[in-house]
Amino acid sequence: MSIINTKIKPFKNSAFKNGEFINITEQDIIGKWSIFFFYPADFTFVCPTELSDLADHYDEFQKLGVDIYSISTDTHFTHKAWHSFSKTIAKIRYAMIGDPTGILTRNFEIMRESEGLADRGTFIIDPEGIIQAIEITAEGIGRDASNLLRKIKTAQYVSSHPGEVCPAKWKEGDSTISPSIDLIGIL
Repeated sequence: MSIINTKIKPFKNSAFKNGEFINITEQDIIGKWSIFFFYPADFTFVCPTELSDLADHYDEFQKLGVDIYSISTDTHFTHKAWHSFSKTIAKIRYAMIGDPTGILTRNFEIMRESEGLADRGTFIIDPEGIIQAIEITAEGIGRDASNLLRKIKTAQYVSSHPGEVCPAKWKEGDSTISPSIDLIGIL
């Protein structure tokens, strides 16, 4: 069963953000668009490239009213150590959530139980806490923040324009579709 269009489950996790340890719960994301960006582990190979790409696009996400939360099964202490050690990770300004118990990772159904690690999973969550988009990739396949930006813009457009849908490759300013029986089989 897919968790698309379901409300996120309650959680409370410690995170590292802007030089501080903070607690984050499901209540903290209500009222804003959010991206939950799961990755396998700190101090690895593909993960820092993805997190760096998100950091490079962070201001664009913020302009859209989107908060980013990166999550791994490492602790918030490990996130701080990685942030202090790596020039690449040091530019991250979004919250890095620790999930050593794996509860949050299991809530999103992407825990690799035999390894205790998260799969590469991206979740777009609307201001009501409803999961609107999911992307899960295999270990060696890194994600692209610019494509994620396009997906956020699409989700926000559809949310604010009931009765319209966005076709493949839709970009801000492109035409949308108003579903009707007259369009079935024509496009």
